[in-house]
Amino acid sequence: MKRNYLILIFSLTCFLGTAQVNQTAESLDSVFIDTKVPLERKNSGKVVVTITAEQLEQSAGKTTAQIINEVSGIEINGSRSHAGQNLSYYVRGGRNRQVVIMVDGVQLTDPSQISNDYDLRLIPAHTIESIEIIKGASSVLYGSGAATAVISINTKKASQKPIAATFISTLGTNRSSEDKENFHIAEFTNFATVNGTLNKFFYNASFSNRYVDGISAVAAPEGEDPFESDVFDRFDGRVDLGYRISEDITISQFFAFGKFKAGFDDFSYTDANHQSLTKQLRTGGHFEWKYKNGVYVFNDNYSWIEREIKSGFPAKFDSRSYALDTYLNHRIIKNFNVVLGLNFTNSNFNSFTIPFGATQFSQDVEEDTAKFNSADPYVNLVYISNFGLNLNAGARLNLHSVYDSHWVYNFNPSYVFEFSENNLKLLGSYSTAYITPSLFQLYDPLYGNEALLPEENRTIEGGLEFSSEDFRISAVYFNRNEENFVDFVVIDPDTFRSQYQNISETFEASGVEVALWRKFGERVTFSSNYTNTQADDRFALRIPEHKINATLGYQLGSKTSVGVNYQYNSERNDTFFNPQTFVSEDILLSSYGVLDLRLSHQATDTIKLFAGVTNLLDEEYEELYRYQTLGRNVRLGFALDF
Repeated sequence: MKRNYLILIFSLTCFLGTAQVNQTAESLDSVFIDTKVPLERKNSGKVVVTITAEQLEQSAGKTTAQIINEVSGIEINGSRSHAGQNLSYYVRGGRNRQVVIMVDGVQLTDPSQISNDYDLRLIPAHTIESIEIIKGASSVLYGSGAATAVISINTKKASQKPIAATFISTLGTNRSSEDKENFHIAEFTNFATVNGTLNKFFYNASFSNRYVDGISAVAAPEGEDPFESDVFDRFDGRVDLGYRISEDITISQFFAFGKFKAGFDDFSYTDANHQSLTKQLRTGGHFEWKYKNGVYVFNDNYSWIEREIKSGFPAKFDSRSYALDTYLNHRIIKNFNVVLGLNFTNSNFNSFTIPFGATQFSQDVEEDTAKFNSADPYVNLVYISNFGLNLNAGARLNLHSVYDSHWVYNFNPSYVFEFSENNLKLLGSYSTAYITPSLFQLYDPLYGNEALLPEENRTIEGGLEFSSEDFRISAVYFNRNEENFVDFVVIDPDTFRSQYQNISETFEASGVEVALWRKFGERVTFSSNYTNTQADDRFALRIPEHKINATLGYQLGSKTSVGVNYQYNSERNDTFFNPQTFVSEDILLSSYGVLDLRLSHQATDTIKLFAGVTNLLDEEYEELYRYQTLGRNVRLGFALDF
């Protein structure tokens, strides 16, 4: 009943005049991610989502995954569960391997992961300055894996003052909705940074940690005592050093480390003291040279990631990856730019397990075998006419060490009608993507298959966006087609022998993404989005057909603001392995709605206080079958700026 009541309120509010979700109510008028050319938003042929620094401040205490999970068209499954829960990225019917995570202009991956994906749990939210998100096939600019979305994260930059410092501390409860008693402090997050600019030299050093206790990953059977809690503990540090050689030339280098340990329970849904440990070291640089008619950019990143699984099936993995992206954005004539670029990646990994009957680790996969690289040149053209027509088009040649060369394309026209201070943009796009199998899928001794072929994606989009100073509404229809889908196939049910294989069926997903934003005067903003995803039944695992986000913000005064956020997910299909029958079974997870409340107050020029209540109505629901999710929890914190 209370869910229906909330949906009714949401619908009535939309009828009265609405807008878009907190994260997508951009205060910036320019976008970059869709072309690598800074453009006015009206001239972009895509509906780009920008999460600004201001919006990130309003989400203080939330994780990076929780913040991104409020964006239209994106479902990050696991973000509302146990803090150490593995995250699944579902966008437009896709999976983790079809989403590219970028930090400061470079794609990050973990070659030892099944999907070659990068773990958002390794990115502290407090280190982020802004996030840009583009959905649809984007392999022309961002390479293999950019089939459903690119999430580009920009870290905080150094202050222009000689020295500045920020300290943020948050504490809160961490309980499931099934737990009616334990309402104690169990979550601690701290972040500290010192940064500044000394003449031409700039620096930024930061450290953060997050500790979460309180709930078990798996829910205990009804009537039994709760399982022991599974702790999540993370530490991160980063140092950026840079030098402005001149007004037009900048060079910088960063060094970062991060590690976390996460408890988890047994796949048979029983309590266990299992633990996953992940460590990473990263370094990379940025070079930028601005000249009269353009800019040259070089970004690179080297990552070393080590993972260990302590369970009944112990395993160790270590991977190394290097990626660089370098491009020239040159203005040929006024309003006509060409982007010429080269993307290079190199990856390898090792894995170790303990054979049956043995006590010591033995190497299963060696980096001399499990390795590949790619070198992809690309070109992209951007034309902005003086009569409303805009065009973004490009091509990329994938040159992979394991596979034959492969072309991908993008054609994205749009047209803008201007009405006084208002703009109506019509847009469409046809784009392709190319997804190579991961090293794990190719070379794992149990499930790997060196005969795998790359997946191929095609996305068609069409839509419109109307915008004015205090109102924006957009609607986009998408249709995605996928061939050579890499699936986990059971070859022999009697012996449980399985393997990764390309399947002959063509996968198709389609849907609609509607986003609105409305500002009422100087004090009130309302935003909402709705996503409808129609995916083939075989591939619709944990993907809600209907998803709604809505945010209402109110400025009580010049120093105090309050806001509420509501998220609704419709029923989802899930599957689980029955330890009694040794057969995977299907199950339908119920729909749910979660209401959050936040409050912030600027106490002094240097002190900001904030508080929040998540899942205010203590809704009981599941993101994954038999796994716990967060109930009503309170979070308090402060930020000191010097």
